[in-house]
Amino acid sequence: MFNDAAILVTGGTGSFGKNFIRYVLDNYKPKRLIVFSRDEQKQFDMAHEFNAPCMRYFIGDVRDLDRLMMAMDGVDYVVHAAAMKIVPAAEYNPMECVKTNINGAENVIRAATARRVKKTIALSTDKAANPINLYGATKLASDKIFVAANNIKGAKECMFSVVRYGNVVGSRGSILPFFRKLIAEGATELPITDERMTRFWITLDQGVEFVVNGFKRMQGGEIFVPKIPSIKITDLALSLAPDMPQKIVGIRPGEKLHEVMCPKDDCFRTIEFDDHFVIAPSINFIEDIDYHANVSGEKGKTVKDGFEYNSLYNEHYLDVDEITKLHESVK
Repeated sequence: MFNDAAILVTGGTGSFGKNFIRYVLDNYKPKRLIVFSRDEQKQFDMAHEFNAPCMRYFIGDVRDLDRLMMAMDGVDYVVHAAAMKIVPAAEYNPMECVKTNINGAENVIRAATARRVKKTIALSTDKAANPINLYGATKLASDKIFVAANNIKGAKECMFSVVRYGNVVGSRGSILPFFRKLIAEGATELPITDERMTRFWITLDQGVEFVVNGFKRMQGGEIFVPKIPSIKITDLALSLAPDMPQKIVGIRPGEKLHEVMCPKDDCFRTIEFDDHFVIAPSINFIEDIDYHANVSGEKGKTVKDGFEYNSLYNEHYLDVDEITKLHESVK
């Protein structure tokens, strides 16, 4: 699919971007592989690791439509991974979060449509489902914008879809490196916001492969959700430091006890496949698309009334030993 193609990744110097670039270079022979981001130091460092002839590095911000238009000239596929993601920073700087996550999403769509990009996938988060913080609310708005983009593309052969998944093991700013840092610095206890807290858990490699499969499966307008395990935060702490005490510090502003990826209110348009769910769009496109069967030949069925994909009631939980093996594999 990506052989002899031009691919652009917004936020390409982030945790996902690096792993996606590595995956594409290892498995395909792209014509161009473009990293689009606003941090020149991260691009400089990344260029020493990823220096294949197909690599291109564009300094730019998704807030800048003209720069996106220039970067997407001749591009076939776009992964939109750029976002303002730190929950407290978003709460404290709300308009900056809106400019990046909502206005930036609109700019990506405008540029991709104008440049006739074949397929664009936006990365979302479980925090976009029933959001209680600004980051989640802006990502929900971004999801809606990307789904609706299929209704305004006109005769252009462009597709837009969304991939939504949970916490990524070991990604920058996540709880795993935070706990590891505390342990390395000689902490005598690990802070736990609430002993009941659960989270969806996915590795970067799994996330990258799910996005690649999304490009293969997409018909436009879907929100793809992987079936992934849940963990208890207390079990994560035990897997890292089994003999260290845990201190309950209370839930932070904008934080949930449990996360949702397929809300109950969307159950009537949520379709279950073997290893993932698809949330079909609530608006009608010009095309008559049956989301119960994708272009890869997979078939799904609508979930039961009242279904919700929730980290608390997930059928698949990792125990302490499984969590240990998982985070040791991503050191």
